[in-house]
Amino acid sequence: MKKMSTRARIRIAVAAALAAAGSLVSTTPAQAATYNVTSNCSVAWLTCSSGDLWLLYNSKSLALEGNHYVTSWATFYGNVENYEGTSRYQGSSLTTYRYVFNGNGNGAWQYVKNNAASVQNCSGVDNYRVYYNSSYGGTSQYFRHRDAYADCTLTNLISALKNNNASQHFA
Repeated sequence: MKKMSTRARIRIAVAAALAAAGSLVSTTPAQAATYNVTSNCSVAWLTCSSGDLWLLYNSKSLALEGNHYVTSWATFYGNVENYEGTSRYQGSSLTTYRYVFNGNGNGAWQYVKNNAASVQNCSGVDNYRVYYNSSYGGTSQYFRHRDAYADCTLTNLISALKNNNASQHFA
């Protein structure tokens, strides 16, 4: 068996190192995108047209001046497992939607999870429960749908849920 020269061994080692470096450089890293939205109906993979449960940043005594909102709100439809938001992989890309209050006043662009003080159910047919924990756990409060042709009723969250709210479910 013939011995390899030192020069040949160096050439092979350099070639192997270059090949390994080339494969590292050509790998495509995973992509990630995060969006702040004021409604779960803005999430690409969810189906709904508009939110009918409104979470407001302030208690009802501070939310309105006359007939105008002076606080921020976010709207939701259906079951929301976590007010923090939702994520989904699409191929190698991770897309995340974080739920935030709109830019209307107090609480503008704050995260919804554990920051709401009042709720109004504007649905004409759907009842909801808001929960202390994500995944519909812990203390909850029931919100009845509005009566036909009536305005939405603004209700303070109970003390156990005020600024401690994480999910909602049809009731």
